[in-house]
Amino acid sequence: MTAPRAIRQVFLAVEQSEGAGARVRRSIGTPRLRNFSPFLMLDHFTVHPGAGFPDHPHRGQETITYLLKGAVDHEDFAGNAGTIEAGDLQFMTAGKGIMHAEMPRQNMDGSANIGMQLWVDLPEKLKACEPRYRDLRAKEIPQIEVDDGKTSIKIISGQSHGIDSVQELAYTPVWIFDVTIRPGGKVTQELPVGWNAFAYTLSGTSLFGSAGKDKQTVEKFNTVVFEQEGDTVTVEVDRSAEEDGRFILVAGLPLDQKVVQYGPFVLNSQEQVYQAMLDYQSHSNGFERAAGWRSEIGKSMVH
Repeated sequence: MTAPRAIRQVFLAVEQSEGAGARVRRSIGTPRLRNFSPFLMLDHFTVHPGAGFPDHPHRGQETITYLLKGAVDHEDFAGNAGTIEAGDLQFMTAGKGIMHAEMPRQNMDGSANIGMQLWVDLPEKLKACEPRYRDLRAKEIPQIEVDDGKTSIKIISGQSHGIDSVQELAYTPVWIFDVTIRPGGKVTQELPVGWNAFAYTLSGTSLFGSAGKDKQTVEKFNTVVFEQEGDTVTVEVDRSAEEDGRFILVAGLPLDQKVVQYGPFVLNSQEQVYQAMLDYQSHSNGFERAAGWRSEIGKSMVH
């Protein structure tokens, strides 16, 4: 017997500055939504030519970057480098420490690079693990059609309508779906019981909820936060709508641990945060290779 999840809150992600000239719509990680374990931050970023995210450190979290338009180069102090393009994802585990740069490509037509970046907390026992990267290419992501072809679902991670994603790419269990519903379409997605879940709307107007007063009409750039109770989420798009409704649906296993965050350092106590800052400044305990390192792609910043 399935039970629908109620909606806890819906709020607009307001655009703000971040990095070097980038613009982001941040939802998780703002006063509207904190302590939503395992999720730490969600940014919907837009980066125009000459802007980006030059050399910066991380410790204690995983980042999941999903590119919607354009291309982003990445490079770190361990010699890892590569590019993700539209439809691709990169899963990065910071672990005990990483320093890297994420620099969007300069598109020939001058258009912006657009994507999503989600920060996911690491279990305390894995905070000091070795850093790692996993790229997931668009062509590797299973895509299914439901409701007589009126709904498309990209199964980035997890399971939908009996189809599994390619592999688990994050240490903390997370399900991620990219859903597009055409006018008159509807979808009900099952989610693991007890996991925290949210949706972020990318375009169109969608109706979230399964019955009467629990239904809410949600326009683009909003975050829909669901209650933990229940195991299904239902979304539809009105038959008279002028455009498709598209949203990212995400669920994750809550971690029973304290979160202490200072910028890019996410640990479990104030003392550990102080230690991370000291380690970064002294190039020790995971940050040895940060000494004197500058990324090649970061040098391309237009000042």
